[in-house]
Amino acid sequence: MGLFDFFTQKIGIDLGTSNTLVYVNNKGITLNEPSVVAINTTSYEVCAVGFDAKAMLERTPKTIRAIRPLQNGVIADFEITRAMIKYFITKALNKKRFIKSNIVISVPVGVTSIERRAVEEVAYDAGARKVKLVEEPMAAAIGAGLNVDQPIGNMIVDIGGGTTEIAVISLGGIVESDSLRIAGDDIDINIKEYIKNKYKMDIGIVTAENIKKVLGNASKEYYKRIIDSDERIDSKEANEDNEDFEINEDNKDKKDLKDKKDKKEKKDEKENKKTDYVQQMEIRGRDIVSGLPLKITITSDEVREAILETVNSIVNAIKRVLERTPPELSSDIYTNGIYLSGGGALLKGLDIYLEKETGIKVFIADNPLQSVALGAGKISEEL
Repeated sequence: MGLFDFFTQKIGIDLGTSNTLVYVNNKGITLNEPSVVAINTTSYEVCAVGFDAKAMLERTPKTIRAIRPLQNGVIADFEITRAMIKYFITKALNKKRFIKSNIVISVPVGVTSIERRAVEEVAYDAGARKVKLVEEPMAAAIGAGLNVDQPIGNMIVDIGGGTTEIAVISLGGIVESDSLRIAGDDIDINIKEYIKNKYKMDIGIVTAENIKKVLGNASKEYYKRIIDSDERIDSKEANEDNEDFEINEDNKDKKDLKDKKDKKEKKDEKENKKTDYVQQMEIRGRDIVSGLPLKITITSDEVREAILETVNSIVNAIKRVLERTPPELSSDIYTNGIYLSGGGALLKGLDIYLEKETGIKVFIADNPLQSVALGAGKISEEL
């Protein structure tokens, strides 16, 4: 180890379209902020980065513009991305000035040599000493704890904001893959357009994202399983309460009252069971006809209808990769299952829907939002 290596930080970066995560050696993930930068349109100076900048989206005066410098997983604005990376690394290291670092950055599968060079250059310009690029699904698989070095087929599906990365991995390499420039941001747009077409109401992309987080779902079966699970727990607790309730002359009247109350509650639950499968949310926006503020209530069924086409595009891409997978690795995947990572893995019922469509067990990574950054961080420790 050289003198420079001793004083050099080792960093893994998940440079995402929606969020950037930074892993620092011996510290873990120290930063997770939106990939948003606010700039002054007159001086072109950076006004805010991360959470502060995202709070400005669609709320700025003409002199300030809040933008996402990455689109579909690749750099759309070189200068702003450089400033953003430098700011994030400095903040992640908790230093007042930038420290030279060895950096591993994840990139989508199949990016062009020009796009790869742009990422390398922006990292070097931000002050990196060494830069290594790793494909996102490989980083996600490592971060999810999959044994990627063995002669065993593993399938990882990383659904981020700008891209969906699908890969079959064996012996430390990617055997089959696909990079779909359809992901979480498209789901936000689906919801925004659905509300505009059905209710003639315009909402911001931030509101659409919140709707996705609360009501976004790929399968109604998700809600049914949650409710059925709650009912089983309630039933078990009720039985335990009844077993512990000693019947004698002193508490007989109390037990009669308790039984009547329980029967009424169960009756109410049965009456509301169908509606319980549908969740609701009150949202506000602008009436595109009158131009005035408007409030509506949207349901989980409507959101599922709005995003179904995008979800099916992702599912069909997974099927295409499976169709190209060699038989032995295909057998491994059937045994080991498909692993989901990224923010899209948290879409309610996606695992249920994907299992139904493929016939393969689907698992969600323990830390789906952090999988890529954790994997990049582990790789950085070897630099």
